Amino acid sequence: MKNLKFRLIVMNFLEFAVWGSYLICMGRYLAEHGMGTHIGIFYSIQGIVSIFMPALMGIVADRWIPAQKTLSLCHFLAGAFMCAAGIYGLNAGADVQFGPLFTLYAFSVAFFMPTIALTNSVAFNALIKGGYDTVKDFPPIRVFGTVGFIAMEWCVDLLGFQSTAHQFVVSGGLSLLLAAYALTLPNCEVNKVEGKVDLVDALGLRAFALFKQKKMALFFIFCMMLGVSLQITNGFATPFLGSFGADPAFAETFAVQHSTMLISISQICEAVCILLIPFFLKRFGIKNVMLLAMFAWVLRFAFFGMGDPGMPGVLLFVLSCIVYGFAFDFFNISGALYVDQETDPSMRSSAQGLFMVMTNGIGATIGTLGAQAVVNKFVYHLPETADFMQIWEGWKTSWYTFAGYALVVAVLFWLFFPKTPVNKDIEVKH
Repeated sequence: MKNLKFRLIVMNFLEFAVWGSYLICMGRYLAEHGMGTHIGIFYSIQGIVSIFMPALMGIVADRWIPAQKTLSLCHFLAGAFMCAAGIYGLNAGADVQFGPLFTLYAFSVAFFMPTIALTNSVAFNALIKGGYDTVKDFPPIRVFGTVGFIAMEWCVDLLGFQSTAHQFVVSGGLSLLLAAYALTLPNCEVNKVEGKVDLVDALGLRAFALFKQKKMALFFIFCMMLGVSLQITNGFATPFLGSFGADPAFAETFAVQHSTMLISISQICEAVCILLIPFFLKRFGIKNVMLLAMFAWVLRFAFFGMGDPGMPGVLLFVLSCIVYGFAFDFFNISGALYVDQETDPSMRSSAQGLFMVMTNGIGATIGTLGAQAVVNKFVYHLPETADFMQIWEGWKTSWYTFAGYALVVAVLFWLFFPKTPVNKDIEVKH
């Protein structure tokens, strides 16, 4: 367990560096290569595969292959397919086709999405074995995942890759590196079951039994509803900012020329907010922490609708990025910690997989496909004769639609999610 925290920091840094290489700027690449109407399917495939792949790989990690080795296998396959997608995109250039690019990308994402839950399992397992407090010690480790995400956002932007397929090659290379590194991480025990095993246990579906508990059922349902918001700005923020390039008044502004770097303010604020999670969880409880996240999503979308790349409008974009830290972290990280605290050790990986299914799976799939329909209606289906102001108004309407949805979810959560016993201090485990 020597240098355990540092080893877990490296794991988290690489995990989210893989994602940060393309997640924010891919939408701009697609929009500038004639696939603007397909942005939603590229981002929703992350949700579709998250419906079953994290749970499936969680089962494998719980029962047959130690979590750190499962993590390595997933990253090897994800990296290979992502590199192939990047090489195809570079060779095809302006003639890149949706079919081949999407197919290679989809296979990569199918193996990448389970790794988010697996890194949580590897970290929680190692910290508990080492006698650490997961609530106190995990967030400062996880924050370096955000640092890795930001680092690659800046690298891709400054290298001029935000509108090219090079971003996929960078992501794939980092994934292959993490595949090798994962084999050096502390071993996670598997829970082999002797004797006859019923069908539910064989398929690793015991985590779904959590729905029998009213509080957990409500928790996962609202996770799904909030998950709708998770990928909207990832997919559409940079195409939105890039669209201002059609107006000479905004074409040379920082927000247009370096949209990925501007959006990286979101992850910088996320890194700060991660460190606040232990205090907020212990002081206010899970309900108020998640409620704060929901209202932060309302502001995230509304500020995009209100701003522009000039001064002072760009400050509203910056405010949107600042509240993102609360919107994303107070939901995802506190939710993962809550699941870890409320589930039996024998199915923690499966339970983390279920959390991913409800948020990045079902919720994000509905969200990205729904967002694409909204943007298509108000932006991409405008007549070719539409001027810049019509396009801008279309984007505004889209952002306000997303804000309205988030507000409805927040109000429903406030009304129906129980105050007790969920709204309590989360117990510290050693």
